[in-house]
Amino acid sequence: MNENLLRILTERAPLLLLLASIAVLGSALASQYFGGLQPCILCIYQRIPYAAVILISGAALFMPAWPRAIAIALAGLTLLTGSGIAVFHVGVEQHWWQGTAACGGTDAAADSLEALRAQILAAPTVRCDEVPWSLFGVSMAGYNALVSLGLGIASLFAARQMTRTGR
Repeated sequence: MNENLLRILTERAPLLLLLASIAVLGSALASQYFGGLQPCILCIYQRIPYAAVILISGAALFMPAWPRAIAIALAGLTLLTGSGIAVFHVGVEQHWWQGTAACGGTDAAADSLEALRAQILAAPTVRCDEVPWSLFGVSMAGYNALVSLGLGIASLFAARQMTRTGR
């Protein structure tokens, strides 16, 4: 990679992470509110790391070099955690493993009609094991796993470069 381009990307890492996280989170919200794709609980969990990275990278914009590198590394670890959540969601969608209790209600038997009614009303309206949208056979969770992984690795690389160059 061109050394000058690498330097620019490293220096702009907080801004790039901020913009990328806003774009991903904005896309998720747009697909929900404008596209009608209601999120399941795992979809909502996948949004949390992006919100955290928006805060971290936004703060990093105003930090001196050394704390900025730590913030970018923290953002990278946060994105890798988000990638793990997305991979878990893909596994639930593909029926490789079962989702959380919040994904499909509880397995507890109801001992009365009122308890059964309460269970039904508390059950999520969107199941985690159903794929509401996909492109080329990859669900939104699958794309999120790839994006989170890529951004997380890039963030850790940028943080390493920052500590090496002192920028």
